Amino acid sequence: MVIAERYKAIDEMCAVVKEKFGADSKIAAMFEKCISNTLQTTIKTLADGSVFVITGDIPAMWLRDSACQLRPFLLFAKDEPEINEIIVKLVKKQMECIGIDSYANAFNEQANGNGFQTDKTDMKKELWERKYEIDSLCFPIQLSYLLWKNSGETAQFDEVWKRSVQKVIETFRTEQDHENRSDYRFERFDCVYTDTLSRDGKGAHCKPNIGLVWSGFRPSDDACTYGYLIPSNMLASVVLKYVSEIAREVYKDEKLAVEAENFSAEIRKAIDEYATARIPGKQIYAYEVDGYGQYNMMDDANLPSLLSIPYIGYAEKDDPRYKETREYVLSDANPYYYSGKYLNGIGSPHTPSRYVWDMSIAMQAITSTDMEEKKKLLTTLSETDAGTFLMHEGVNVDDPSVYTRPWFSWANSVFCEAVLDYCDIRIKIC
Repeated sequence: MVIAERYKAIDEMCAVVKEKFGADSKIAAMFEKCISNTLQTTIKTLADGSVFVITGDIPAMWLRDSACQLRPFLLFAKDEPEINEIIVKLVKKQMECIGIDSYANAFNEQANGNGFQTDKTDMKKELWERKYEIDSLCFPIQLSYLLWKNSGETAQFDEVWKRSVQKVIETFRTEQDHENRSDYRFERFDCVYTDTLSRDGKGAHCKPNIGLVWSGFRPSDDACTYGYLIPSNMLASVVLKYVSEIAREVYKDEKLAVEAENFSAEIRKAIDEYATARIPGKQIYAYEVDGYGQYNMMDDANLPSLLSIPYIGYAEKDDPRYKETREYVLSDANPYYYSGKYLNGIGSPHTPSRYVWDMSIAMQAITSTDMEEKKKLLTTLSETDAGTFLMHEGVNVDDPSVYTRPWFSWANSVFCEAVLDYCDIRIKIC
């Protein structure tokens, strides 16, 4: 497959953005460069015809990143058959990867043994990294569902998809009792402590069988402090509802539909029971819990996050608990919220202190109900790109010329969604 240099639907969207922001607007120019960058630099068609999407400056495919990188292109899939085909083939590749190992987060384009092969875990040559993250199993399901809802496409729903989803459900069920049922272990040596799991690779101890699903690592690829990562459990609850709808309407499998629907409700009930933290005058969601009463009160720039709750479809922007949670994580009470000369926003323990992530600023814009706030945040991103017209990972709040990852396609895509959101153009999520 040769990826076209230009698509009519994308050109038309760029024209809409220019009309909204002005033909000479830097935001409009950045939108065009960011959306083109993903198509032209990260997508590869392999010899077997499958599609492989690298994360940017790392030559591997993260299940999460690749789904999020192509998410803005759902808006063009209905009118651009080639884009539709790319997304279908990516979903099929992702589901094939899950079939290889449902505990891996990143994959090689073939069984070449690249990546972290010396980690003490059940590594395979197909795997770049084997950090178990709930969200890695959720995002491919989300992408396949959103493609269906936005373009009407169902070719992604084959038998491999169904088998892989059943494997996801089985994995989640196992990890509801990580302490007693799971064989997953992960250790990395000569590294920072966030790159490995405690207790000889078993990881954070949590109260078993309370309805939540254990995760070894966060979407940042950092180890969880407490194993019940709430934003990822929220996303799991949402995508299990998607599975239920797909099973019922596409596969005509009522048993799977009921199983997924009940599992979704079970996780949501557990979130309500175990993930609500009380602080003076507020009830908010914790970032992580252990089920025994310990809470990790923070938010991380990587998605899913507490900030992104409406974006992932778990609650509406006007939900009272979300509003109070949003206010908390966008304040100095969040240990990873940084304020500086040029930037204010959420960073991550994955990057140095006082580095705000472009992705979190874009997500703050998407989840805002205030058009002035949205515009201000987009302007901030356009003024702190270090002249690259692209997004980065973390940016120093006092010196935007200092940043991590010059090529980070996931952040480019979230920026594009934030621009389109300001233009009142959004992906249908249900």
